[in-house]
Amino acid sequence: AAGSLRQLDPRLTAQRPLSFYAYGFGEVVPSPIAEKQSASIGRLQQWGLPVSPLHQVVTGVEGCIDYFQRMLQQRDALPYEIDGVVFKVDNLDLQQQLGSVSRAPRWAIAYKFPAQEEMTQVESIEFQVGRTGAITPVARLTPVFVGGVTVSNATLHNMDEVMRKDVRPGDTVIVRRAGDVIPEVVSVVADRRQSHADRVKLPSACPVCGSDIIKPEGEAVARCSGGLYCPAQRKQSLKHFASRKAMDIEGLGDKLVDQLVEQALVDNPADLFKLSLEQLSGLERMAEKSAQNLLQALEKSKSTTLDRFLFALGIREVGEATAQSLASQFATLEALEQADEEALQETPDVGPIVAAHTHSFFRQPHNREVIEQLIDAGIQWPAVEVQPAVQQPLSGKTVVITGTLSKPRDEIKQALQALGAKVTGSVSKKTDYLLAGEEAGSKLAKAEKLGVAVLDEAGLQDLLAQNQ
Repeated sequence: AAGSLRQLDPRLTAQRPLSFYAYGFGEVVPSPIAEKQSASIGRLQQWGLPVSPLHQVVTGVEGCIDYFQRMLQQRDALPYEIDGVVFKVDNLDLQQQLGSVSRAPRWAIAYKFPAQEEMTQVESIEFQVGRTGAITPVARLTPVFVGGVTVSNATLHNMDEVMRKDVRPGDTVIVRRAGDVIPEVVSVVADRRQSHADRVKLPSACPVCGSDIIKPEGEAVARCSGGLYCPAQRKQSLKHFASRKAMDIEGLGDKLVDQLVEQALVDNPADLFKLSLEQLSGLERMAEKSAQNLLQALEKSKSTTLDRFLFALGIREVGEATAQSLASQFATLEALEQADEEALQETPDVGPIVAAHTHSFFRQPHNREVIEQLIDAGIQWPAVEVQPAVQQPLSGKTVVITGTLSKPRDEIKQALQALGAKVTGSVSKKTDYLLAGEEAGSKLAKAEKLGVAVLDEAGLQDLLAQNQ
């Protein structure tokens, strides 16, 4: 639902049958509508608003445990997915007295269900090739229903993980959806292993293009050395280039990219802007109107920003936040292209590894040629305005965002960046603040363990007021 509401095209959202359950009020002036949470839900229902039929008033710890167990048993029969139960103090006056801490109310607590686990069999272990050439082992499973979905594949991450868990074709394994999202192999049921089950070996050649596979010393991930010669890397690079947070080329989906590469119409991102109506119209499931729409989307994508363009290039280890930092530090593409590793490391939070990958990318003649073709195709961006650090209240601060907030995450991220903050995706010792909304999970736990300051949205506003 959250992804549907954040769609850039409201027509797509309108096509999805979203619905909601009302569960409470905001501020009520001048007097409360009800004295209890349960009575509030009753009033909402009287007004014709949809409310959950499963809400219930319980008493004491035993009542909470009993309700939790009943919901756990009913979970799979519900027409929507739930991942736990929220217990709330029913009396609204007591809620007011209890108040809130920086990230959550004291009068409510979420109790999560344990991840559902099931047994199935590994039919085979195959190797996929990613955008940067990373070779990822994937377990092909006998389909099994886990956590509300049918799971037939599970990533094994890398060969070190395969060896640690000792997963072999034919094994019976326990699988679950990590965080109720990503299928993973938890463990092998050793006593069910077949006598002829052989250990998996890392292939010496790329399964797609046949190039040598290399495993740099000190790294867990093996990589195909074929670069853009490898069709798999080409496809993934193009999909990344067209993605919403990169060049945002509407209508250029995965299947269309596959066709373009397989029919040799596109070798690199610059080729996208050379496509003709005739070429596109001849593709499978591509009518003339769809082809015209794609050409218009390609034209529209030419107006972008420097940080989005850098992110779209797919430089290894350069994510959104790092692309933003590089754009702010160097202001122009030309300055970035000419920077040596020492200059690159002067960028906030850019260390020797990121600097080496970035420097290497711009030294490659093929990459320079593609960038030149993209610029010649008309891709442009406004000049980067770099504000003096002293004018930015969050200059030099690293912020991580987690949970559900009152505004779209991208909007909050841009606002933080405009104030000088570096917004990253994971919590570490270098993190200054964690901005935590509702349903904050593992990032919140890690921040508390590391002693990172945790803010809610009101706390962020207080911090900004103090620094202005």
